[in-house]
Amino acid sequence: MQYDVRIKKLKENAVVPTYGSEFAAGADLYAAVEESVTIAPSETKLIPTGIAMEIPVGYAGFIYARSGLASKKGLAPANKVGVVDADYRGEVMVALHNHGKTEQTIEAGERIAQMVIAPFITANFIVSDSLEDTVRGAGGFGSTGTK
Repeated sequence: MQYDVRIKKLKENAVVPTYGSEFAAGADLYAAVEESVTIAPSETKLIPTGIAMEIPVGYAGFIYARSGLASKKGLAPANKVGVVDADYRGEVMVALHNHGKTEQTIEAGERIAQMVIAPFITANFIVSDSLEDTVRGAGGFGSTGTK
């Protein structure tokens, strides 16, 4: 399934998001920096993509780590999953955190994250004095596992 998503290039060196393969769920986002950005261990830096977009109503853009960047350089979004709402029209930015032990450098045009555009529901939260019982109940944090 495909939708047209309008983007606006905010910087001359901005790169239109691309999919790495025919069935890729995430579109690669690229760094639109003027010069290399070095991220020290345990440091987070906001990396611009140079684009703004018009995500369809009822959808959001979820920004995830690129597996190669995370496994090879230890760089991943600081907030684990970024969310770009349908009504946001500002520049898409990625807060990259260095989980590794050495400095890492991001170059202009480098793929820094991936965005999955997916539908979501908006909940109508209703305050209640009780909730329906389940077998699991209030068990959490590993309560469903046997080991």
